[in-house]
Amino acid sequence: MRKAKSTNEEMSFLDHLEDLRWHLIRASLAIIIAATVAFFAKGFIFDVLLFGPRHPDFWTYDILCRFTTWLGMESGFCFDEMPFRVQSRTMGGQFSAHIWVSMTAGFVLAFPYVIYEFWKFVAPAMKDTEKNSSKGFIFISSALFFLGVLFGYYLVTPLSINFLGKYQVSDDVFNDFDLSSYIALVRASVLASGLIFELPIVIYFLTKVGVLTPDFLRKYRKYALVIVLIFSAIITPPDIVSQIIVAIPVLVLYEVSILISRIVYRKEAKILKKNK
Repeated sequence: MRKAKSTNEEMSFLDHLEDLRWHLIRASLAIIIAATVAFFAKGFIFDVLLFGPRHPDFWTYDILCRFTTWLGMESGFCFDEMPFRVQSRTMGGQFSAHIWVSMTAGFVLAFPYVIYEFWKFVAPAMKDTEKNSSKGFIFISSALFFLGVLFGYYLVTPLSINFLGKYQVSDDVFNDFDLSSYIALVRASVLASGLIFELPIVIYFLTKVGVLTPDFLRKYRKYALVIVLIFSAIITPPDIVSQIIVAIPVLVLYEVSILISRIVYRKEAKILKKNK
């Protein structure tokens, strides 16, 4: 049980809820402050970040164009202009998009502090040895999240925009995408990738509490492969190259998670052996 800060008495259930409430309030305030900063950086957020992947000179297209050209392949990544427009068809559409994009950016920017508040809530319930072995939790989880966000922004997003933006069932049908639809694609690609990259952290805690073991993860590796491929097919365009590009880093994360699980499992086994 968590201990009260001023005494050694155990906290009641209501005390836990009150403590959790203040952690959530502080985390929410951090997101709102970061979102306010993003709100006033509208030009950079929209023109540079959000609409960057729809321009032909975007970093990902340039690299893939050069790579496929070097291989002597015909590439869909070499183009002069995306054949679609982004439009807003409601009176409040652009303002609403501005608010929600700012909130999303606020969550991404404030993520380390959100994790810090989560850590402060669970840390009192941990032993000193567990705290010492988990000192890098905030840094590692934040680094993995930002790495996933970059992966989603520079790989998943441009691959999706390049495929879906050029896809036509007929020359008589033009692609004029609604602003909210375009933003939803970018947001889903970035946030989903960021959260998926937290897999090693999740495996660490599940192994710590005894829910998972390295043997279980190795045994069901082939099923994990299928799940990863299904996930890749969901968040990427339906072409095999894009799915492989997305699947490889996730599979690497799974293997890293097995290694982490093995290390944690051995440490826990040693502790149990000493206590006997």
